[in-house]
Amino acid sequence: MTEPGERRRGTTSTRTRERPVRGAREAARRAADALSELIRHRLEGVSAVCRSEDEGWIVNVDVLEVARIPDTTSLLATYEVELDPSGALVQYRRIARYRRGAQDQ
Repeated sequence: MTEPGERRRGTTSTRTRERPVRGAREAARRAADALSELIRHRLEGVSAVCRSEDEGWIVNVDVLEVARIPDTTSLLATYEVELDPSGALVQYRRIARYRRGAQDQ
């Protein structure tokens, strides 16, 4: 994962894109890498990974959108990232935004 303002370049080769994703861990890694290339926020982690109907993957990636002091008031967001069976990005969208210190409802 990247630091704030840092962009990943050349992290996925053509050979990697051609072979299917082999498990949830690899799907999570590829989704996080793809999202970090598109947005300039620090990734916090992956909160969910599941198979999609077309045998691809749907991954929820948590992102720090606005850092604040104290840290419990920082704004985070969850992005849903969809990958095809080969691990290529199909789409992504923000599905939630919340304060770090907020409890799940």
